[in-house]
Amino acid sequence: MLKLLSILWNSFRMALQELKVNKLRTFLSLFGITIGIFCIIGVLATVDSLENKVQTDIKALGSNTIYIDKWNYAGGNDYPWWKYLKRPNMKVEELRFVKEKSQLALAAAFFVSNSVNLSHEDNILNNVNFYGVTNEFNQIQTIDMGQGRYLNEADFQRGSAVTIIGTKVAEELFGKAEMALGKEVSYSGRRLYIVGVIKKQGSSLIGGFNYDECAIVPYRYFASIYNPDNNNPYIMVQGKPGVASTALADELNGVMRQIRKLSPQQEDNFTCNDVAEFSTQVNGFFGQVSAGGWAIAGLSLIVGAFGVANIMFVTVRERTSQIGLKKAIGAKRRTIMTEFLLESAFLCIIGGFVGLALVWLLAVGLSAALPFPIIIAPNIVMLALSICIVLGVLAGIIPASIAAKMDPVVAIRTK
Repeated sequence: MLKLLSILWNSFRMALQELKVNKLRTFLSLFGITIGIFCIIGVLATVDSLENKVQTDIKALGSNTIYIDKWNYAGGNDYPWWKYLKRPNMKVEELRFVKEKSQLALAAAFFVSNSVNLSHEDNILNNVNFYGVTNEFNQIQTIDMGQGRYLNEADFQRGSAVTIIGTKVAEELFGKAEMALGKEVSYSGRRLYIVGVIKKQGSSLIGGFNYDECAIVPYRYFASIYNPDNNNPYIMVQGKPGVASTALADELNGVMRQIRKLSPQQEDNFTCNDVAEFSTQVNGFFGQVSAGGWAIAGLSLIVGAFGVANIMFVTVRERTSQIGLKKAIGAKRRTIMTEFLLESAFLCIIGGFVGLALVWLLAVGLSAALPFPIIIAPNIVMLALSICIVLGVLAGIIPASIAAKMDPVVAIRTK
């Protein structure tokens, strides 16, 4: 054990000495390793952080949830939007039928949206998201209240002129979120009484619900002001625990065909959009991005490995007499080889640490500019160190073999 620690320490000391004595040569040789680690770790950290943010935003749409809509959310280059445009809009009456007929649904809600200009006294906030929802909406969506309460059953039954608003709306109109509770806001000559303020949620990268800049009202109130058909209506259905989203989608597809009295020969005039499919598509996309990052970084790492190999060849030549002396006093081949392999690995690790430092600076800068933090996960750091060690061993194995096979008499006489 002590012998191994001694070899490790000597190899590390020699690597540092090489860096001190030949700064420019060593730096240029390690530059490829540094850039390679910077590329691969920078790409992985950014992609992982972005993927986590997008997956979190997808989960915010509702776990195990199906969106029944006239539109298909899959998109694509050949998206037949004209076909979906002609489909009939979802009706609130269909929501009631879905609740009655579905055996796998835990909760279902109707959703419509518009955009309004809210005002309080002299303060006006334009283009506020105006959501009309039914009573089970908060069972599907996670809505944390910062102040006040959520809409209650009486509000939904009566279609009361009450609302809960987002934190940003409250701050823009009242200065502070807590000052909005119990106040009134106006739009188009109408008034709404604020019963609650939603806790700050943060922005979403995929669209969806923007709870920081919204006002949520009971569906009956919304329908008394606007025509639901003109306001993007759809039905949200959440499955019971343990029910697969695919099974729920299949059941809802049959229920909707029954509601709309479609014959077996007629195609669907609606789409049951599965939130879980969005997550799968995101995984595939980010997997391709990561593969591209690996390809770019791989070239730099290969160049870096040749640079380290060059250092080790020069080092072996410069220390030929020392190698001969060590072998003359009893050093074994494997000891010589181990020392040079470890030195090569340490050189790569030094280059890797420089690359990680650059990635950290990149993460700090991007976190300040982007709506989500860039996190360098511990497993990514371990991956970087593993890559450096493997490259170091591969780059140093031929020079180390040459050093280990030297004849001690010839090596001592070499100047």
